[in-house]
Amino acid sequence: MLIAIVSGARPQFIKLAPIIQEMLVNESIDIYHIHTGQHYDKNMSEVFFDELSIPPPDINLNINNGTHAELVGRMLTKLEKELLRKKFDAILVAGDTDSTLAGGLVASKINIPVIHLESGLRSYDYTMPEEINRRVTDHISRLLITTTKIATKNLLNEGINRNWIFQTGDTMIDAIMRNVDKSEEKSDVLKKLEVKEKEYILLTLHRKENVDNKQRIVSILESIEEIEIEKVVYPIHPRTLKKIAQFHLESLLDNPKLIVTKPLGYLDFIKLEKNSSIILTDSGGIQKEALALNVPCVTLRDNTEWCETLDVGANVLVGSNKQKIVNTVNNLLNRMKEGFFTEWENPYGDGKSSVRITNEIIKRFQNGQLNIPTNIMVQNLVIDDL
Repeated sequence: MLIAIVSGARPQFIKLAPIIQEMLVNESIDIYHIHTGQHYDKNMSEVFFDELSIPPPDINLNINNGTHAELVGRMLTKLEKELLRKKFDAILVAGDTDSTLAGGLVASKINIPVIHLESGLRSYDYTMPEEINRRVTDHISRLLITTTKIATKNLLNEGINRNWIFQTGDTMIDAIMRNVDKSEEKSDVLKKLEVKEKEYILLTLHRKENVDNKQRIVSILESIEEIEIEKVVYPIHPRTLKKIAQFHLESLLDNPKLIVTKPLGYLDFIKLEKNSSIILTDSGGIQKEALALNVPCVTLRDNTEWCETLDVGANVLVGSNKQKIVNTVNNLLNRMKEGFFTEWENPYGDGKSSVRITNEIIKRFQNGQLNIPTNIMVQNLVIDDL
């Protein structure tokens, strides 16, 4: 079986790495990895392949910069040419980025079965580009790989054939479990940044709804001044740095509490996550990683597709409201001083999802279950009820 894997952004490299590792040692499958170039910063791309112990992509399309429409349009054109060069049996896309959408759309147009890793996530916020990307990709996919029962239920509620859904757990948990000990051993990031275990907060901020909105950026960064901890480590996303300069908000980064760094490699970042007292983020993947590492997460969003983190009590939504951020973080810090211990049941799997996914893809290919149907009977629909 020859499968094309399309990636483009830092979180996708993490999600796909355990699967790529499994596929590389399986004689029944060959892979061809296409990097769109969506994340082109070395610390957000190149370094990850080495640290995640996977080969670099077979080709980098170097598509970056521009609006969503410009990016997707250029990806569609280049991906089509690349996918027509070989006879691919399927394409694997992950998550909800523009690279995900472009890969799925191109493959569906030239009749290559689409496999969507991380299907069924829903924030129900249609202003999020990610929500549109994931919904469209789900509905053109032939195999929809879900992480939890909630994601599976979302797909069933949208009328997707149950036989096309495969629930496995989350490959980001696989990646964390495979690399957390390595990060402790090999990373000296705490020493470099001059921080001690559990004596700092880790901050990440990159989503469009936050960084493209001056009021939200100001509110979030000003809240740091009133948080009752001496150090906040902030690996700043290139796009966020660009927006801060555009809004002339550089003074907000002069806060003596803030330790601002460039984007970090995977092992450094895991070590920072694991040893932080609290993680303050608007990232989706980091919400799961925080849970897996037993670190409380405070999410700078009004909603989340990772609702399981809320259900088990590992995560709190605060949006960009300054006072809500300050009160929530300070309350957590005070509880920790009183001996509050964080350990939650992990709903995202046992770290073996990538093995199950690889075996299922091969089995479905061999059984003809990945073939694109030409005549689908409508299920669970009573015409008289219309």
